[in-house]
Amino acid sequence: MRQIVLDTETTGLDWRNGDRVIEIGCVELLNRNLTGRHFHVYINPERGIDAEAIAVHGITEEFLADKPKFRDVANDFMDFVRDAELVIHNASFDVGFLDHELSLLGHAKLDALCAGVIDTLRMAKEQNPGKKASLDALCDRYEIDNAARTLHGALLDAELLAEVYLAMTRGQESLMMLLDDEPAAGSGEDGGSPVERPPLRVLRASAEELGEHDRVLQEIAKANKGACLWIPPVPAEEAPAVQ
Repeated sequence: MRQIVLDTETTGLDWRNGDRVIEIGCVELLNRNLTGRHFHVYINPERGIDAEAIAVHGITEEFLADKPKFRDVANDFMDFVRDAELVIHNASFDVGFLDHELSLLGHAKLDALCAGVIDTLRMAKEQNPGKKASLDALCDRYEIDNAARTLHGALLDAELLAEVYLAMTRGQESLMMLLDDEPAAGSGEDGGSPVERPPLRVLRASAEELGEHDRVLQEIAKANKGACLWIPPVPAEEAPAVQ
């Protein structure tokens, strides 16, 4: 199972207003283990950066002036994430931006390129309703060291999110291990000969219980104007003649 934990930084909050991606950070998980492979790039957005965005990530236009354009790194990015499941915090934000960048170049969107998307923000809110679900809050909850995160950064945030995601889903990993360890149904503990089971004890309803059951069905039929699925219809030859 190959997963890519992904984060982006952007010039602003909405690609519909012309904002662009300026940093992409990805780390690879293979069977829930960090492989050490990553994809990281700064991108020249060919436009200005909102002051509010710079306050969040600290990336300036001057720093990006000599960096590649998205069209220059698109193929490498697509090759890295292709066929993997993406793990993203607040996925709609990053996916919206990346889909827009890909569409500007005539490429397919992420849902056609990747195997799916897991939104850890939604997952965190479902697991702990009413509690803070920011990346910093989740690092605190799962005791993950985020001291180096003085500003947002795509690669650092992807690395932290990978640790958070593994901590959030550790119970699922344990469940899968238990399922893998279970012997096949009908086999012995060593998967060999079938286990001998005692015969099942059959308890049949008494006449009193059958009568009570019939009474309840008649009440249901009466309340539903004769319609009761559990009362079989009387064959025509057995029905009383109409006077």
